[in-house]
Amino acid sequence: MTGLAPDPAPLDAHLHVWDLTVNTYSWLGPQHGPLYTNFSPEQAQQELAACGVGGAILVQAEDSVAETEYMLDIADRHDWVAGVVGWVPLEEPDAAAATLERFGRHPRFCGVRQLVHDDRRPDVLDLPSVRASLRHLAAEGVPLDVPDAWPRHLEQAGRLAEDIPDLVIVIDHLAKPPRGLPELAEWRAQMARVARNPVAVAKVSGLRRAGVTYSVDALRPVWEAALELFGPERLMFGSDWPMTVPEGGYRPTYEVLAALIGELSPAEQRSVMGDTARRVYRLR
Repeated sequence: MTGLAPDPAPLDAHLHVWDLTVNTYSWLGPQHGPLYTNFSPEQAQQELAACGVGGAILVQAEDSVAETEYMLDIADRHDWVAGVVGWVPLEEPDAAAATLERFGRHPRFCGVRQLVHDDRRPDVLDLPSVRASLRHLAAEGVPLDVPDAWPRHLEQAGRLAEDIPDLVIVIDHLAKPPRGLPELAEWRAQMARVARNPVAVAKVSGLRRAGVTYSVDALRPVWEAALELFGPERLMFGSDWPMTVPEGGYRPTYEVLAALIGELSPAEQRSVMGDTARRVYRLR
């Protein structure tokens, strides 16, 4: 089978918007070229519509309450926003619980993420204070997104999946697999450790690497590994737009993933293209 089956409501599980006049985005600067500008919800909606994608989950790109509030405000004004994965101060369990309670009153708030890949500490997911906050997330049924986990944080995510088995761990971007490198076997082994927890899921997103071919054939090894480890019922499509802008933007990234997903059965396609995300993030 090739080509996506008709789906009335495909959903992008990983998309960003940002406004440099509202939030600081300390990781983002002029060195990032075309990314160093504002990307509005109106632009995002145009990109989604051009590919027939009906909605998206906004994902945090800054560890701040202010940016999460900014995304929730966008969700209030734009029906295409299906959910918001925001930030809470995980290293301060009491503050994290209070912030989670406040954000949880918003009908579109659906998950938590922290930019652990920008943290120089190798053990941030193992810190006792963070573990206390993550146990609270598990008790509340709130998923944790883990970004860019390879190579520093994927092993920690595996331990986390074993130590707090009720926590829904979402591995963003398939943990950024080292495509074309000898380390790919170790990436797969660590992903398998996470996948052994039946509530863990992964996003098929953010798979571009500078200087490495991005095509159906080039992605097939990691795609097939993800299918074997998680199954389509625990995978989600995500564009990671606008991070794709330097490499052509939304459509060329979408078309490669759509070709791979289109090889699945219609029911499996619906899982990857939206049903998994709706279930995991408990979208209303």
